[in-house]
Amino acid sequence: MWITHAHFDHIGGVAEIIENAGDDLPVALHPLDLPLWSIKGGASMFGIAMQGNLPKPQIMLTHGQKIQLGNYLFEVRHVPGHSPGHVVFYEPVHGILFCGDTVFKGSIGRTDLPGGDYRTFIKNIREQLLTLPDETRLLPGHGEETTIGVERLTNPYLV
Repeated sequence: MWITHAHFDHIGGVAEIIENAGDDLPVALHPLDLPLWSIKGGASMFGIAMQGNLPKPQIMLTHGQKIQLGNYLFEVRHVPGHSPGHVVFYEPVHGILFCGDTVFKGSIGRTDLPGGDYRTFIKNIREQLLTLPDETRLLPGHGEETTIGVERLTNPYLV
């Protein structure tokens, strides 16, 4: 199970998935998000009680790491700013980017939560995402699909 970042809205179902899938399902996370993982993604800050115990991630993701899923080879890109350990998963052959909470259609992820930093975030989005081909499909953690080209031209945070 590949985790883009450890905010509660992205890890809330992990314990149940592991329980149903069996303990042999490894969890992958960037080590800079381990503190957030250890407090269940900050759910209590929002008055939410997450059920179940989160397993310790077995795979520590690193920038540039290659990970395979079936016939697909993904590149891990570290894009901090929304959270310290936020990563995205890029599959260049098919031009797909699972981008978590980095870029949304017409917007970007929050930077006002603990560990967020607007300047760092914009810098990393420009260096790690906007350098990809315009036709790259962005599959965000929330909302509609978009492309690098559309966001490069229309996203008010990136224009």
